[in-house]
Formats: sequence, structure tokens, C-alpha cells
Amino acid sequence: MTGLLFVLPMLVLFVIFRFVPTLGAAGMSLTDYKVSGEWSFVGVDNYARLLDDPLFLASLRTTLLYVAVYVPLTMLVSLGTALMLNAAIYAKGLFRGMLFLPYVTSFVLAGVIWRWIYEFDGLLNGLLAKVDLGPVGFLEQSSLVLPALAVVSVWKGFGYSMLILLAGLKSIPGSYLEAARVDGANAWQRFRRITLPLLRPALFFVLIIETIGAFQTFDTIYVMTGGGPARASYTLIYGLYEQGFKFFDFGYAATLGMVLFAVVLVVSLIQRRLLDRGTS
Repeated sequence: MTGLLFVLPMLVLFVIFRFVPTLGAAGMSLTDYKVSGEWSFVGVDNYARLLDDPLFLASLRTTLLYVAVYVPLTMLVSLGTALMLNAAIYAKGLFRGMLFLPYVTSFVLAGVIWRWIYEFDGLLNGLLAKVDLGPVGFLEQSSLVLPALAVVSVWKGFGYSMLILLAGLKSIPGSYLEAARVDGANAWQRFRRITLPLLRPALFFVLIIETIGAFQTFDTIYVMTGGGPARASYTLIYGLYEQGFKFFDFGYAATLGMVLFAVVLVVSLIQRRLLDRGTS
């Protein structure tokens, strides 16, 4: 009971700002809710409309492709930087603060900065020109826009996951690694046989939150591409925004939101089944 009282404020906030809106969105997806507040019950018509909407299918494919690019990249960067910080001898706090700094930068500011970096006359193409390459239209080519956006999101957000993994590394007893070193295990063997298995709970947590974050990416796309070029970066969450706040079709927007919720739930459950074995 004492523990419940301590978490009660957060539980109340969760119910008010997460659980209730989710139920409201589920109910709204069964209506043709208008911006004027008028609505009528339409049943599953909005869901049937989704199946006949080629833009929805294209946005779903784009979203899954973006997630497939972003999640492995951010996991590698977060784990790599956490390992380097854990092995650092001097100025650990300084390096940790520098690497975490992009995380506290606004997505809008990060998008504006990286849009300039990706421009034809921007920093990146300027560096490529020095080695007789480019210019490259990172945000103008359909084949490059998703990886370019993923790089921005990784740069912006890896700091949080890095700290989670660093905390996990700090919790691994040094005696385990020292015993393996005495037994002749090299660095890769120690990492694979000791560090990675013991870090698995933290990795699973980071994988889940990064996957959910990837499905919800909006700010970077809105600032940098607006869903372009030729809808190559038009994701589900961007389609939800357009339907709700551009076309004011709130019932259909809520339907997109419920589909996104279902996709994230299914992916998270699959990840849990595949990766959470033996973590307890």
C-alpha cells in the first residue's frame, strides 16, 4: 500500500493523459467527428476506408522502412558510445555531457541545422566537393531521404539510450570480466560472453523505447521534408497529422492513430517474445 501511494500521482497522470485519450481515440475512430464538434456513428467505415486507401498502405510501408533503418542504427550508436564512455579513464563527465547535449536540443532546431547541412551548398556537400564527389540531394532523392532523416533522429536522440546502457554496463561486476581476462578471453569474447548477456535487460528496454519513438517520429519530417519528396517520407504519423489538422477529418485521423497503436503493440510483443527470454 505504501508503494502504491508513492506511484499513485504518476498512475493518475498516466490514466488522464494516456489511457483516457486512447479510449477516446478508439471511440472517435468509429465516428465522422467534425471540427465543429458534430459527429455521427459510422461503425467500421473508417477502417474499411483504410484498406482502399493507397496512401495509407504507402505510408505504412514508409514507416516500417524508416523504423528498420533508424532502430538498428541508434542501437549501434548508443551501445558504441556507452562502451567508449565506460572504458574512458579521463573526463568521463565531460564526454558524457557532450554526447548527451543533442538530446536536450529541440527537434525543430535540430531539423533546421541538419537541413542546412544537407543542402546542395551545405556543409556535407562542401566536404564531398573537396574529394570530387557530389553534390548529393540527400533530402531531394527518394532513395536517400529516409536514411538522411534517420541520421538526424539518431544524432538527436541517442544520448538517452546511451545513458541507459551505460548504467547497465556499470552494474556488471568487474570481477566477472577480470576472471575472464585471467582465463585468456580476449576483448571480443568478454563482450560476447559476459557483457552482452548481462546487458540484455537494458538492451531490451532501449530497443522497445527506440522502436516506439521511431514509429512516432514527426517533428524531423515536418521541419525537413514535409513528407516529401514525392511522399517518400510520408509516414503514418504524418498522415495522421494531415488528416486531423489539415483536412479536419478527425474520425479518419483517429483511425490512423489506432492502427499505429496496434502496429506498435504487435511489434513490441514480437520483440519481447524474441529478445526477453532469459532476462529475469
